[in-house]
Amino acid sequence: MSASKILFFICVVFVVGIFLESLLRVSQYILWIFLLAGVVLILLRYMLRNSLRNQEDCLLVAGFCLMFLVLGVLRMQISEFNIVNDKLSKFNDAGEITLAGTVINEPKLKDNSQSLKVKVDEYKDMILVTVKRYPEYKYLDQVELIGELETPMETEDFSYKNYLLKDHIYSVMYFPKINKIGLANKNVLSTGYSSVLWLKEKMRQSIRSSFLPPQSSLLEGVLLGDKSAISQDVKDDFRNTGLSHIIAVSGLHIVILSSIIMYILLMLGLWRNQAFYGAIIFILIYVVLVGALASAVRAGIMGAIYLLGQKLGRQSMSSRTIVLAGALMLLFNPLLLMHDVGFQLSFLAVLGIILLDPIIKTLIAFPAKNENILSLFTVTLSAQIFTLPIIIYNFGSISLVSLLTNILILPVIPGVMLFGFLSAVAGTIWSSLGWLISLPCYFLLKYVFYVVNYFSKPWAYKIIENVSWAWVAITYVFLGILTRYFNKKLRTKFLDY
Repeated sequence: MSASKILFFICVVFVVGIFLESLLRVSQYILWIFLLAGVVLILLRYMLRNSLRNQEDCLLVAGFCLMFLVLGVLRMQISEFNIVNDKLSKFNDAGEITLAGTVINEPKLKDNSQSLKVKVDEYKDMILVTVKRYPEYKYLDQVELIGELETPMETEDFSYKNYLLKDHIYSVMYFPKINKIGLANKNVLSTGYSSVLWLKEKMRQSIRSSFLPPQSSLLEGVLLGDKSAISQDVKDDFRNTGLSHIIAVSGLHIVILSSIIMYILLMLGLWRNQAFYGAIIFILIYVVLVGALASAVRAGIMGAIYLLGQKLGRQSMSSRTIVLAGALMLLFNPLLLMHDVGFQLSFLAVLGIILLDPIIKTLIAFPAKNENILSLFTVTLSAQIFTLPIIIYNFGSISLVSLLTNILILPVIPGVMLFGFLSAVAGTIWSSLGWLISLPCYFLLKYVFYVVNYFSKPWAYKIIENVSWAWVAITYVFLGILTRYFNKKLRTKFLDY
């Protein structure tokens, strides 16, 4: 068995360990049993290798898999221990407290309020603070807060506490007394990030001067990854039509857009290698443009891995690489697995495209001259099949027109991004020029909203309630078995486990 296969299985069982601990709370006695069993199997491999030659690899892989299963459980337990023993959260719901800290991100602005992520100086912990809309605060502002720390709310339908856990935020504060007391010292990274936020704000102002809502808010979401200006009704319409990924920074978003960029560059006459580097540059620019958010960086990694697999022509290698990337992300933050829908969608969308896209293309068998048109359809379908169970579980609904709306909308998204970006940049220099360039983007956005409004009717989606994690797990096991079956049947080369 090759080293890459062994690494693949190790990564899978590590993720399984995190998943099991998230659901079951594995006892220390079971961990010791699994750990000792793994050590025994590895020792047997070397002690009996002369008499068990054909079973050597199986013993070695089984031993390491058991040990990394334990490692996954322990990594999640360490994270849970840190949450329970967080010093600042001990003050939650315990009365008024005075804290000093630094605003460490771009404030999220709403109609009557703004949200600040503040790193508390004394405890080095982060809290989410909601304050009045004015005065406005900026990245690196040092502030003094006087108010009550609260535990994030939990309801039957939504756990805000779990939503914030992935960002290591265990406390919130609503409308405290707040005073700006200075500006934190800058280093190279903070200076660079400040410059990005400055450019982002200039582009946001340019967009709002050339477009009116809801076109302006959608363009901010597509270009800048900022959904705060998008109304809940518009978000619901995009979700009901299966188009939420257009206004979300996710691997699904970046992979599909990168595929379209590859298609355009190939149509312009570039070689595949040249188109690959052009798409990689697009990913880098986009990640920086949205402010290098953690979700955007993860999505960019997923998208780059997919494109690398396309360039190398090794689907099996790219699938193992993406599993490795996912395992490494969970090693640093295991809470992403259960509490970050963006991570789940990014990972599964790219994995679905890698595993299913070649199979669907083989089954459909379109003529070679229509290959580029086919790719748009198969990439969309592959991503949606693999993300559908997670979407149903988290949002409780399924779009019946998702495939159709994606086929209608996705071809115009590169135009929206191209003319929208040029308009936003030009508008920072000369508003009239920005408005002139915005005209093609305006008509494309009108088309997008026409399609969304037409298909966002009650008949276009179905509500599905009380979906359990067991159903989700069984569905993905079935997808894995089905994918492997078609791989063997069609003798494809991209799944060589």
